Amino acid sequence: MKQARMMRLFGTSGNCFDVAIDHGMFNEHSFLGGIEDMRHAIEVVAEARPDAIQLPPGTAPILQSRPGKDRPALVLRTDIANVYGTPLPRRLFSAVIDRAVEQAVRLDAACAVVNLLMLPDEPEVYEACIRNINRLKPACDDAGMPLMIEPLVMQDNSKGGYMVDGNIDKILSLVRQAVELGADIIKSDPCDDPQEYHRVIQIAQGVPVLVRGGGKVSDREILSRTRVLMEQGARGIVYGRNVIHHADPAAMTAALMAIVHDGASTEDAMARLG
Repeated sequence: MKQARMMRLFGTSGNCFDVAIDHGMFNEHSFLGGIEDMRHAIEVVAEARPDAIQLPPGTAPILQSRPGKDRPALVLRTDIANVYGTPLPRRLFSAVIDRAVEQAVRLDAACAVVNLLMLPDEPEVYEACIRNINRLKPACDDAGMPLMIEPLVMQDNSKGGYMVDGNIDKILSLVRQAVELGADIIKSDPCDDPQEYHRVIQIAQGVPVLVRGGGKVSDREILSRTRVLMEQGARGIVYGRNVIHHADPAAMTAALMAIVHDGASTEDAMARLG
C-alpha cells in the first residue's frame, strides 16, 4: 500500500510537484496572503493539476471532495508549531495532530508530512520534533502511509522573521538524521549554492528529495533555481508562496511542471508564463 501511495505522487515521470497550501496551520498572519479564500485557492491550483497539494486536516476535504479521477494527491500536514513569528513567543512548541495517521487514511492522503525543526538555541523544539517523528513512523508503516520529513534549519528570527539557513553543512546533517529516522520522502531547503545540492541528494541515501521553495522570489529566479536543483538530482519540489502569491498561480504551476516532469529550460518555462 505504501508503494501505491508513492506512485500517486511520483508516478507520472518519477518526479513530483507538491503545492503547499498549509500555511494557515501556523497562526502567522503574513502567511495568509493569497489563501484567504481556501476554496478558491485550492480550486485554482487543483485545476492546474500539480501532482499533489499539501493541506491541513481542516481544509483537506475541499480538495478531496472534487469530482473526477484526476485531482492532485493529498499530502497531509500533521504537525503545528509556533516558531515563525517575530518576536518568538515565550514558550515554543511543535505538536502532532491527534490520531494523525488515522486522519490521513480517512482523508485518502498519499502521504503524511511532519517537520524536523532546528532553531538556534531552541533544543526543546528540536526534541519535540524528534518525538513527533518517532510517534508517526511506526503508525505510518502499519498503515502503509509514506512519511515525508521536513528538515528545516532556521536562522535566528530576530534577524527579520522566518528565514531559512542555507548552510549546506547544517542541511546535510539534518537531512541525514531525517533519513535515519525513517523518512520515505525528504522535503528539504535549497542550500546557498544550488550547484552543491548533489551533496544533499547523496546524503539522503536514495530517499527521494523534494526541495522547498521558501520565500517569494522573482519568476526567473525560482524557475532557474528549480532547473538547477533538478539537474542536481532532486526528485521534485514543494512550493507554496511562489505559486499561491503569484499573479497567475495556474501559469506558474504549468511552468514548474514543465521543468519537473519534462526537463524544460528556464526560457521555455518562462514562455509558459506569457
